Amino acid sequence: MKDRQPYSCRRILVVYNLALTLLSLYMFYELVTAVWQGGYNFFCQGTRSAGAADDKIIHVLWWYYFSKLIEFMDTFFFILRKNNHQITFLHVYHHATMLNIWWFVMNWVPCGHSYFGATFNSFIHVLMYSYYGLSAVPAMRPYLWWKKYITQGQLVQFVLTMFQTSCAVVWPCGFPMGWLYFQISYMISLIILFMNFYIKTYKKHGASRKKDYRNGVVASVNGHTNGMTPAETVKHRKPRAD
Repeated sequence: MKDRQPYSCRRILVVYNLALTLLSLYMFYELVTAVWQGGYNFFCQGTRSAGAADDKIIHVLWWYYFSKLIEFMDTFFFILRKNNHQITFLHVYHHATMLNIWWFVMNWVPCGHSYFGATFNSFIHVLMYSYYGLSAVPAMRPYLWWKKYITQGQLVQFVLTMFQTSCAVVWPCGFPMGWLYFQISYMISLIILFMNFYIKTYKKHGASRKKDYRNGVVASVNGHTNGMTPAETVKHRKPRAD
């Protein structure tokens, strides 16, 4: 794409994000009902310990694993739209590691204590991919004010997953300890990377906007402008690829 014009991909992005939203909603619902059916223990749940509920969870977690392959399309669309600034170390690290980690999970610990992170992540992805789908529609962008809260939800997810994993270390139930220690380490890495992203994206940008207001410079937030006429807005707005 180096010497090509960016593609809009607007229609396919709406369909793609809607499909992932529905898949995530299906996985979240099925995991919650299976955990309830099997009487899973929050603090520690061994593998192959809940009968038919384990089989249902294995089936859903396979779809969860497969969804990590589908999500590589995120990067593909970034490239087609020439949004290269979004292909960060965090993005590549998170997407590449998740597919590989879940390959190991599905081969060795496809049920039991593995359920929690996937369940919470599926819920977050319902919010995240619905946001992405709506943001692909220009008319909806002025109303999308909740992006930073998705990142906050992701951070809560990582902290709670690390806590739940630590519980199985303190109160063991036969779930492999090596996997638990690895999960804790991986959650710590995600907390550090996502916290760094959150601070750079929202805290520093927020401080910058306040400075701009003090200096008489008017910023545009989510498509809304303050203090500019429509003609001035068009004049000062940078062209968008889509």
